[in-house]
Amino acid sequence: MTILDGKKVSNDIKDEIAEHVKSMVSKGEKVPHLAAILVGSDGASMTYVNAKVKACERIGFNSTLVELPEYTSEEELLEKINDLNTDPNIDGFIVQLPLPDQIDEQKILMAIEPDKDVDGFHPTNVGRMALDLPTFLPATPYGIMELLERYQVETSGKNVVVMGRSHIVGRPMSILMSQKRKAGDATVTVVHSRSKNLKEVTKSADIIVAAIGISEFLTGDMVKEDVVVIDVGITRIPDQTKKNGYRLAGDVEFESVSKKASYITPVPGGVGPMTIAMLLKNTLLSRERHNNK
Repeated sequence: MTILDGKKVSNDIKDEIAEHVKSMVSKGEKVPHLAAILVGSDGASMTYVNAKVKACERIGFNSTLVELPEYTSEEELLEKINDLNTDPNIDGFIVQLPLPDQIDEQKILMAIEPDKDVDGFHPTNVGRMALDLPTFLPATPYGIMELLERYQVETSGKNVVVMGRSHIVGRPMSILMSQKRKAGDATVTVVHSRSKNLKEVTKSADIIVAAIGISEFLTGDMVKEDVVVIDVGITRIPDQTKKNGYRLAGDVEFESVSKKASYITPVPGGVGPMTIAMLLKNTLLSRERHNNK
């Protein structure tokens, strides 16, 4: 069994980007600039955004963090998005989700200029991805594809089961895995909460991407020998034996599934770090596109 070490691979990618940035600086080119908007003070969101800011510092990107209070109105947030859309110094930006209840997430994602949408959530970018055209790929699916490629996991002709149909992971993952690409050419099945005979479906899978949002849902009796397992989930489980009072668990019961798996991602340290690395890669791509205009 091989651990798909997202932490190591993401650090490799950051090192590669840092070298690229050094080259840009030596040529007198403008370095990439990533901005993030954080509304409110959700603990997990703050952790994610701070990790993105630190990653920018490490590789030599410029970064801007826009912090807005919990009571920010939809109109105020749209104004801030317009400011970033029209700021020539910003190459790409993200709006950290989830947003407070008074704000329509879909309206916000639609307002982001597709050319700066480094999260890859705008319908224009999703459509380009579906048509296999150059675009910003959603960061988490992009990170999973990169992990599979770098570990040379064979995907061509394999049965892939994607657990979950979210716009952020499940649906884009199913599209990318079925396309003609290095980590692709697979036969993909998408399962969700209404799927029948789930165990039967997962036991036939060569590769499983678990993004169903239920902690430790996928267990050892649901998978076959030598399966490749990508665990996208992350949930805080109360655990008084831990210093901070909780432990992190994925959508996969690691103990039982890892005994059968040929490759598996850990939680934490698997898919999470890859998401940030691919966000940086998208920002670099955006900078290069702007340089060529």
